[in-house]
Order: sequence, then C-alpha cells, then structure tokens
Amino acid sequence: MRTLLFLLVALTGCDRFSGPKTDFDAGAAMSYTKAQLAFGPRVPGTPAAQKAGDWITAQMRQRADTVIEQRWTHRTVDGKDLPLRNILARFNPNAANRILYITHWDTRPTADEDPVLGNRGTPIPGANDGAAGVGLFVALGDALKKAQPTVGVDLLFVDGEDYGSFDPPATDVLIGSTYFVEHLPSEQYHPMFGVLWDMIADKDLNILQEVNSVQKAPEVVSRVWETARELGYDKFFIPQVGQQVTDDHIPFLQKGFHVIDVIDIDYGPLNSFGVPSPSYHHTLQDTIDKISEHSFQVVGDVALKVIQQG
Repeated sequence: MRTLLFLLVALTGCDRFSGPKTDFDAGAAMSYTKAQLAFGPRVPGTPAAQKAGDWITAQMRQRADTVIEQRWTHRTVDGKDLPLRNILARFNPNAANRILYITHWDTRPTADEDPVLGNRGTPIPGANDGAAGVGLFVALGDALKKAQPTVGVDLLFVDGEDYGSFDPPATDVLIGSTYFVEHLPSEQYHPMFGVLWDMIADKDLNILQEVNSVQKAPEVVSRVWETARELGYDKFFIPQVGQQVTDDHIPFLQKGFHVIDVIDIDYGPLNSFGVPSPSYHHTLQDTIDKISEHSFQVVGDVALKVIQQG
C-alpha cells in the first residue's frame, strides 16, 4: 500500500511538473475562444463579425498600451463590397526593437471541405480556424499587461484571411494581411521578426515547419522551434519540414519581412498514413470540442517565451 501511495504521489508530482511553463493562462484562452464562438460565424460583412470585432478591440484596449484599427472596404472579384477591419494592439510602443505576432479573426463563409455536400454552402463555426488565434492573443495580452515586455510587441488581428478562393490564382483571401503591409503603422515600421499563429489549438497537436517559412525566414523558425524544445514541447513542435501553406505570412514575406507561419494544418486525428481522418478543416466540425486547453498551454508557453527572450 505504501508503495502504491508513493507511486501515486510521484505521478501527481510529474503531472504538476509538466504543466504550464510560463504565466500564460490556457483556461483564459479557451474562455476567450468560446466568447468568439458565441457571436456565430465571423464572416466579413455580417452582424456577427461587427460584434466580434468590437469585442476584440474592447478587450485589447483593456490590456495594450495602444490599439489601432484599420477599416476599409474591399471589392471582391464578383463585385461585392466587404467592410473589413484589422486590429493592432501594441505593447511598449516606444521600443525600437519589436516583435510582430499575427492571427486572423474572420471565419470562412463556406464549409467547402465538409463531407456532407449539403453543408458546403454554410459558414464554418471556426473554433480552431479563427477563434483559437483570438483566444491565444487576448490571453497573451493578459500576460503582457501583467509583465511589461522588454521589447515592443505588436499583436495584429487581420480580417478577410479566409473569405475567397485559395485555388491559383488566389482571390479574395489574405485580404487583411495584404492591406496591412501596404498601410504600415509608419514608414519606418520593420519588426525584428514576426510569427503568424493559425489553427494552433487542435487536440491532436502536431506543428511542422512550414515550407515558405523555412525557405525565407529560417532563423525565425529555428528560434521558435528551439524555444519549444527548451520547454520540452518538441513532441508538438516537430523539427521537420511539412507542407507549403498559403497563409497570412505570404504578403509579409513578399515585402521582405521575416515572418513565419506556425500552423497545425493537419486538423484532426492522424491515421497510420499521417493524414487527418476525419479532417475538420473548413468543415462544420470545426467546433469547440475539437480543441483543447493543453494545446493552448503548449502554444501559449512558446509564444510568450519567445517574447520574453526578446
């Protein structure tokens, strides 16, 4: 009995030791994600998007030193006018050395990869693909307000990432990130490096190194993956090159910014061939039960530690 009790205590101790590695609060990140989902699909031009954008701005004004909104109208290829909004939350705004973090807050208007054909015209809930990035950033805001970073930090929420078609030539996608690089906060704005955080809360978390990131900003990839390794998270931040992904880092890379994409593009449990089965990406199954606090903790610890290391 004493041996069993000792083992139970030891195992409990190990569980505590493998918990949070920073002050990032994964439970708070999950609650902020749920708040986004409560608005419904955040498709540009809808009342839900208006309310969600207002909520993000209000939350960041409570945390950041400065919040800047960029509002504009985008004309789609089919002639529709989309009202869009980027939200930039700045910490330590006078610091010359800055780190840029990016996430998108909109959701896709069509579940075009849903296994049920009749669902494909319906907007996705976007628990992981949209809301999780927002949850991560608002929780990062909590930590940065509590302990002012030594470097400047910019948290950029971009709109219109997922609206149109990613098929070549991509149309009506990456709209907010493209707008931002063409309308920078100042002519001199050039952060040391940047990281895009997208689809980061999958229960089956496995983040590989994205091809464009490795090719054009390898030193940033090394920084992030080495931080994950130091935290004991190399099981989740896998030091192998994965897929090439068209995402919000592309407009930044095209403008010469060293911005990488941290993304778990294989959204869903992987089968023996390493393929998500089922895949929840761009489906109505992208719901709150498919993401986890544990994944938030892993990614949040890495994101915060990268900032703390400057």
